Amino acid sequence: MVQPRHPLHLDENEPRFQSGRLGIDAPTEELDRSRRTFAHWALIIIVLFGLLQLRLWYLQLVQGEELRRRSETNRLRLQDLPPWRGMILDRNGEVLVANRPSFDLQAVLEDVNDLPLLSRRLASLLKLDAGQTAALLESARRANLTQVRVRGDLSWAEMALVETYKAELPGVLIVVQPKREYRYGSAACHVLGYLGEITDSQIKSGRYSTYKMGDYIGKCGVESGWEEFLRGGRGFRRIEVDAYGRELGQLDQQLSSPGANIHLTLDLRLQLEAEVCLKGKVGAIVALEPKTGKILALASSPPYSQESFEKGLSAAEWQKLSTRKDHPLENRVLKGQYPPGSTFKLIMAIAGLEEKVITPGSVISCGGAMAFGNHIFRCWNRRGHGGMNLHSALVHSCDVYFYTVGRRLGIERIAKWSRKFGLGAPTALRLDKEMPGLVASSAWKLKRFKAPWQEGDTISVAIGQGYNLATPLQMARATAAIANGGLVLQPHVVDKVESPAGEILFQAQPVVQHRLDAKPQHLALVQKALRAVVSSGTGKNAKLPQVEVAGKTGTSQVVSLEKEKLSKAFANHAWFVAYAPADNPQLAVAVIIEHGGGGGAVAAPIARRLLAKRFPDSRIATGR
Repeated sequence: MVQPRHPLHLDENEPRFQSGRLGIDAPTEELDRSRRTFAHWALIIIVLFGLLQLRLWYLQLVQGEELRRRSETNRLRLQDLPPWRGMILDRNGEVLVANRPSFDLQAVLEDVNDLPLLSRRLASLLKLDAGQTAALLESARRANLTQVRVRGDLSWAEMALVETYKAELPGVLIVVQPKREYRYGSAACHVLGYLGEITDSQIKSGRYSTYKMGDYIGKCGVESGWEEFLRGGRGFRRIEVDAYGRELGQLDQQLSSPGANIHLTLDLRLQLEAEVCLKGKVGAIVALEPKTGKILALASSPPYSQESFEKGLSAAEWQKLSTRKDHPLENRVLKGQYPPGSTFKLIMAIAGLEEKVITPGSVISCGGAMAFGNHIFRCWNRRGHGGMNLHSALVHSCDVYFYTVGRRLGIERIAKWSRKFGLGAPTALRLDKEMPGLVASSAWKLKRFKAPWQEGDTISVAIGQGYNLATPLQMARATAAIANGGLVLQPHVVDKVESPAGEILFQAQPVVQHRLDAKPQHLALVQKALRAVVSSGTGKNAKLPQVEVAGKTGTSQVVSLEKEKLSKAFANHAWFVAYAPADNPQLAVAVIIEHGGGGGAVAAPIARRLLAKRFPDSRIATGR
C-alpha cells in the first residue's frame, strides 16, 4: 500500500534548487529589482512634490500680492468715460460745432487669447481687412495698451451683428464715444479745424498728462488752439466682469465733465456768404472790425471736410488729400504769402508823406513807363496817366508815380513803414501757425542772396512786386489801420470762453500792437483817396448805393507778361482791400483770388457782395 506524500517531503531523487540561474536566489533578485524601481519612482515623486511645494511657496509668499492684485483686476475693471468737448458758437449764439454719440468697437487685449482668430471673425462680420485688423491688435499689444479701438461709428446693423455673436468675440465691447458734429458742413473749416487721435510723441511730450492713446485732440484751428478749454474732464465706471470679460454689474462711477464753450467773433451769415463767393475759386477772404480786431469772416478755398477726419482717413485718402495741387488743408488767410500788388500803395502813400519825400500837391508825370538803367519799368496804363498828384495816383493806381516815390524813399524807409503797418511778422492770431510774409531790405538780400541791394529792386517793391510778400490777414489789418486812424490791432477770432456753468473763463479785449504815429491829416488824405478809388477809380465794382466804400485794387504779377499769355495758370493774382462805411468804418475786408486776373474786375465784386451782406440796407443784389 502506497503511503500518501507529505506536501513538504522531498524525494532524494528529485532535483533540488541551487544557487545560480536555477538556484534558490532567483526570487530574491526579482525582489531587489522591484525594490530599486520603487525607490527610483519614490525619489521622482518626492522631487516633483518638492518642486510643487517650492512653486506654491513662491506663488503664495513671493508673488502673492501681485497675483492677488491681478485677480482683483480680472474681476473689477475700470471703464473710461471720455469727456464731451465744449461747443463752438458764432457771435450770435448759433451753434457751429456740437457733439453726437458714436458707437465704437473696442478690444480689451487681456481678454483676447487668439488675436488672428478674433481678427478673422471681426473681418467677416464687419467687412474689415483681416490682415490690417490683426496688425492693429498686435501693434497695440506690443505697445502694452490695455484697450484699442478697432472700428469707429458703428451702424445699428453692425452693432446688432456684434451683439448677436458676442459670445464668439471674447474681449470685444461697444463703447459710446463723443464725436464732433459740424452743423454747416465744411463752412469755416479752416477756422474750426478738426480732431485726430493723439500721437505717441504728444503723449511723451508731457504736455498732455491726462490724455491716453486713442483720445482725440484738436489738430488745427480753434479745436487745436483752444484745446485746453474745449477738453473736459474724463470720468470712469468701475464694473465687475466674468472670466470672459463680460460685464456683470456696476460698482460705482464718476461722470465726465464737459468742456467749456467757445464763442467766436465770426458772423455766420457773413461767413457763409464768403464761402459762396469763393466757390470754385482758389483764394481767401478775411473781414474784421477795424476798431476792435474781431474777425467776422475768414474763408479759404478750396475747403475740406472735417467729417472725413472724424470717420478716419485711410493712408491712401490722406495721401491724396495732402498732395492735391490746390492745397485744401492750407489756410490761405494765414499762410498764403503773396506779393501785395497795388494794395501796397496805401502804405507807400503814408510813408512818402511822413518822410516828406512828397506833399499832397506833388505832381509826377506818367508817360506809361519809366526808364532806369537798361530796364523799362512800365505802368499798367501803357498810354500813361499824365500829371499825377497823390490823390489821383491812388485813384487811378499809377505805377510810375509810386516808382518815383519808392526811389525817393529808398528801401530802408519803405521797410520801416511796412513793419509799422504790421507786415513781415505774424499777427499773433491764436489759431494756427502763421507765415510772417516778407519785408525786404538791403541786409535781408545780402544774407539771403549774398548780393547787394539794387535801386531797381526798390522800384519793384514800391508797387508791391519784387521780394515783398504779405498774407491776406496782414493786408486786412493794414487797411483797418488806415480806417481807424492809425492803430494796428491784434486780430482775434475767439470772443469769449464760457464754462458749462456760465462762468466766463476768457474775454477778449482789443489789443493795440503798433501805432503808425502818422499825422491825422496824412491819414485823412489817403482815406479820401480810397473813397474815390471806389466811387470813380479802379475799384468801381465795389460800389454800394447807400453805403460809401473805401478801397484799393491790386494785381500781383506771378510771372512775366510773356508767360502769362501762355496759360491761365500763370495769370496774375487779383487783390482788393476795402472798408465801410467810409465815414464810420465797421468792416475791413481783404480778398485775393489766385490767378484771377485784375483786382478791380475779379476781387472788387466779391468784396461788394460781402459788404452788401454786412450792410443789407444798401439793397444791393448779391448775384445769387
